[in-house]
Amino acid sequence: MMKAILFDLDNTLYSAECGLFDLIDVRINRFMTDRAGVSPEEVNRLRVRYWREYGVTLQGLIRHHGVDPEEYLAYVHDVDVRSRVKPDPELRSVLHRMPQKKIIFTNGSRSHVDRVLAALEIEGLFDAVFDIRVADYRPKPFIEPYRQVLDALELEAADCLMVEDSLANLRTAKRMGMKTLLVGSLVEDNHVDHCVARVVQVTEALT
Repeated sequence: MMKAILFDLDNTLYSAECGLFDLIDVRINRFMTDRAGVSPEEVNRLRVRYWREYGVTLQGLIRHHGVDPEEYLAYVHDVDVRSRVKPDPELRSVLHRMPQKKIIFTNGSRSHVDRVLAALEIEGLFDAVFDIRVADYRPKPFIEPYRQVLDALELEAADCLMVEDSLANLRTAKRMGMKTLLVGSLVEDNHVDHCVARVVQVTEALT
């Protein structure tokens, strides 16, 4: 039996259809123009480049624009979470019944995690939270944050199931020896052990 379930946060614990990340996207673009001095015409091109090279926009802004990562995290996550994310009693029930350690492992910030869990009404059900700070703002899918999380939990990769909406993030987890579960559309990929439409189906991967 798996000892720990590592859950991503955004578009995993809640459905992407609620549009919460759309609000964050707007804040990222506004930060780049208003705080980092990027021209509006360059925003999309740079975001694509920074995602490709560094995994998240933040790393590119740190490296090339001298951005304070804490200012960035506070700014982009300053959104009305409850306007998009509603309580999920079914998810609460599923999590409550799971005997494994339940861990949040996200490229977002801890304050954003707390607001999302509160909106879902599933706060208090997780044993630990690891955010973008766990490896000095180095994000998934790079291997460093995964290693930091496993070391902190004193677990081997084989002890863990990774639950994600990102195939790239699951590929790193699988290469390390974790079991993997993709939340979203069905895909054929040898890095994905299980695929479910909704996170409440996670128990299907544990039987």
